[in-house]
Amino acid sequence: MPTATPPSRDVALETRVFWERFKKEIAVALLIVLLGVIAFTGYRFYADRRAAAASALLASAKTAQEYQQVILQYGNTPAAADAYLLLAEAQRSEKKFAEANATLQTFISKYPQHELASTARMAMAANLESLGKTDEALAMYQQIASAYPNSFTAPMALLSQVYILKAKNRNDDARRICETVLTQYRTSFWAGEAMQQLRLLKPSSSPGPGPAQAATVPPLLAPPPPAAPPPAPQAPPPPKKP
Repeated sequence: MPTATPPSRDVALETRVFWERFKKEIAVALLIVLLGVIAFTGYRFYADRRAAAASALLASAKTAQEYQQVILQYGNTPAAADAYLLLAEAQRSEKKFAEANATLQTFISKYPQHELASTARMAMAANLESLGKTDEALAMYQQIASAYPNSFTAPMALLSQVYILKAKNRNDDARRICETVLTQYRTSFWAGEAMQQLRLLKPSSSPGPGPAQAATVPPLLAPPPPAAPPPAPQAPPPPKKP
């Protein structure tokens, strides 16, 4: 029994039919893709131009007001993040420690993953010390060392605790922190400073053991006192002359 031959397919005809049926949808999809490419290219061009302008303005800024202008005009740019840090430093140089900490806190809130976030926290702790709030500064140094153990600021935060603890006469705690720096960060620059501080620190004065009391021996069991040495023989008197 002869087998039936498969019907021939006209690929060109099927393609034309498919195009005639879906040409509107295809055109819309192509238009959307094209507009997306144009929008992305335009945004990258705009962002690059804006970042360049922000960097140029930051390079010419010298005062706190000029740093604030960079932040206001070019927020969410790398230059604006740097401007927060420079503004805080300018405020600190004017002894406006509370304002500097407010600026640094804003920087940390806006850029929590910034590579200088731990440095900003260190600056906040130093400002608290300048304000005389040593307990708050000590707590912040402890938080930095705990939250950023692998950063370059971790041994610095530990040593900053040592200076505060020494002022509080907590030498034992200070010694333990120096030993931690020498153990965990022995290859860092701060290991030498930790060693020097450890040499200067003295352990807390603790009452040492008193002089040992001699054992009380009953008189009957006590050994007899050593015999007195015999008196030295006296030379005979010289003979009398006649």
